[in-house]
Amino acid sequence: MAFLHGTRRPKGIRATRSRGIGLHATLILGVLLSAFPFYWAVIMSTHTTSEIFSYPPKLLPGSHFLENLRSLFDNIDFFGSMFNSVLVAGSVTFLVLLFDSLAAFVFAKFRFPGKNVLFALLMVIFMVPAQLAAIPQFVIMAKLGWIGSMTALIVPAAANAFGIFWMRQYMKSAIHDELLDASRIDGANFLRQYWHVALPVVRPGLAFLGIFTFMGQWNDYAWPLIALTNPNNVTLQVALSQLNGTHGTTDYGMVMTGALLALIPLLIVFAVGAKQIIGDLGKGAIR
Repeated sequence: MAFLHGTRRPKGIRATRSRGIGLHATLILGVLLSAFPFYWAVIMSTHTTSEIFSYPPKLLPGSHFLENLRSLFDNIDFFGSMFNSVLVAGSVTFLVLLFDSLAAFVFAKFRFPGKNVLFALLMVIFMVPAQLAAIPQFVIMAKLGWIGSMTALIVPAAANAFGIFWMRQYMKSAIHDELLDASRIDGANFLRQYWHVALPVVRPGLAFLGIFTFMGQWNDYAWPLIALTNPNNVTLQVALSQLNGTHGTTDYGMVMTGALLALIPLLIVFAVGAKQIIGDLGKGAIR
């Protein structure tokens, strides 16, 4: 009996194991709930509209995906609008990473007259809803002659207050003053400090900002709808909205097929960016 009593697991270990099982079960349930909308989008893209609204709902893939795909390509210039979205989202993401990181580097690690006032003004701009700037922004774009072109989408979004604020906060804690002092002793100017000292350290922050910016521009609907006056030269989100029929005649299988294909670039960007974040954080921990 003493031997058997000695082989019993302590209550603390059993409690820890039970908490671990409960935590993993909760995480698995959260993953399933988060993945269900994507699974449902796949299911809807393989059925007709009547099958989508049937009861009980169909939870297995159907056989109409290729038919929905052909209808999608017949109704809109899918690949042309996707190219426009890639062009806009990619250009804006590159410019935001460049300009916001430069401004944030100055705000985080340098002193200059009016610094606090400019940063306070930046925070005020950050808190103002973007929709309030739609009308004056349209007037400016019209006077510049950019309405109807991709320039009207790229230039106004080339820098934003959130990106500067995010990178400033990240750089303040990630870039040590000793590194910048050592680079100045070696004769590095501002651009060399930015390129060789700051950027290698803040790549996880840049990866997050890149994902956030690309997703925001890719899913933007209101401003491209206003600025791109030519219906044949629109971004993907505006083109997909043209699939909505009138008087209840929308082909939801075709719409969900387009929405599903529109997710592919976002998944690719997220996978690349997340890998960059995890890899750089691991390297930082090893250092």
